[in-house]
Amino acid sequence: MTTTDRKASGITIALVTGILSACASTQQVTTNEPGEHVQSGQITGNGATAVQATVLLARSFQVDPVNRPVSNAMSYGSYIIKSTTGLLHRVAISTAQFPSLEAQSIPEVSYAESMDLEQWEKDLDRISGRKRSSGSIDFLVDGDEYFPRMLAAVRDARESVDIRTYIFDNDDYAVKVADELKSVSESVDVRVMFDGIGNLAALRAMPESMPDNFAAPMSMERYLERDSRIRVRKLSNPWLTGDHTKTTIIDRKIAFIGGMNIGREYRYDWHDLMMEVHGPIVDQLQFDHNKAWAKASVFGDLANLFAFLSGKKKHAEPVGYPVRALYTRNFDSQIYRAQLEAIRRACSYIMIENSYFSDDATLYELARARRRGVDVRVILPAEGNHGTHDASNLVAINKMLDNGIRVYRYPGMSHVKAAVIDGWASVGTANFDKLSLQVNKEVNLATSDEGAVRQLLDRVFLPDIAVSEEIEEKVPVTIQSHFLEIVTDEVL
Repeated sequence: MTTTDRKASGITIALVTGILSACASTQQVTTNEPGEHVQSGQITGNGATAVQATVLLARSFQVDPVNRPVSNAMSYGSYIIKSTTGLLHRVAISTAQFPSLEAQSIPEVSYAESMDLEQWEKDLDRISGRKRSSGSIDFLVDGDEYFPRMLAAVRDARESVDIRTYIFDNDDYAVKVADELKSVSESVDVRVMFDGIGNLAALRAMPESMPDNFAAPMSMERYLERDSRIRVRKLSNPWLTGDHTKTTIIDRKIAFIGGMNIGREYRYDWHDLMMEVHGPIVDQLQFDHNKAWAKASVFGDLANLFAFLSGKKKHAEPVGYPVRALYTRNFDSQIYRAQLEAIRRACSYIMIENSYFSDDATLYELARARRRGVDVRVILPAEGNHGTHDASNLVAINKMLDNGIRVYRYPGMSHVKAAVIDGWASVGTANFDKLSLQVNKEVNLATSDEGAVRQLLDRVFLPDIAVSEEIEEKVPVTIQSHFLEIVTDEVL
């Protein structure tokens, strides 16, 4: 079971770092230069991880407070407030709200008319604090569709390629993507950002499907930079929070956004979803990238301020239908607010597919929706990649079954992050867990466009339900699973 997309919390990283440092391998190290390939299993993965973990901790607690004092303080304050209020809310849900709700009977599905989407979109301006933009979305299902299309766009680039990702892995397929970028960088400006925590987790594990004879680079940062003009920046982790955003923008006119990092699992092994986006919404995503790139520089918050003051530029073609970018940011959980309110207003149906489903407030609102006669269906992976979340999912499954929610087990690992609620779609990088909804940097795209929503239903939800096994009886849950569910609620 791979752990590449493991979303580490501050507590977990702090504890694990010492362990990794202590257990670094003492095997003979080869004399490869930094950035060169290293035979898989030949060198100390533990030793390299320990070094990177030490650097990550130093940046988080020594460097960030100096060159990113504002964002560092905001991350700390936001994390503390959201954790404290979240804990109180979860206690209220588990001890009072759910018991009261479960005393009520569960009605048959009503097949009622969907909510008023026109009014919903107007209200969402206020609820989210985000105005609608416009654009067009094409859904790219699985690595077979996404990576060839993305790489073709990279090769066709004339001016720029901007990548912001949680993980740029060091497996064989990630190296292939890196080599394409290195080639393109001879004539095009290529900028790559990845998250410090994300890549630390990636270094710890290789996919089971990877060829045995592959030689992995010890550092993708150095590999990307070596013999190329690629500029690379590692995103900082103030108070060990993460940037879970995944966008690739070509020539400031085409954007790819969704759940896929760069690595073998996403290309070959997992079920996942990306969007190809055109239109003015791309200008917003480019603006976000420019600010993140600036903040990742040595000038930190000051550079971010100048990038913000420079404003959003218009490069994309004025095409498409209403599309809205929603974010998780410090003190501003737009995705969370929007999704919860949509669930509260749902009259007809709710469909959700996500691999990490641990938010109690979302579960409670789904249970309330089911008691209004709403058809509520949730798709989870049969084979998760994160043991703690897998255990938490078991508890969530039984809670959903107790409240009349239909639950499906997708064969294998599904990393899709999508929801459709009465004809409104929210798709992107955010999981249904604490980190994505309240802590880390995330971005979803949301739309009520009938064509886009129908495409998402036809290409993702309906096929995935068709191949999934519906869970009709409660699953066994151990005491350990209950304990891990609490850990997931509070930390992940």
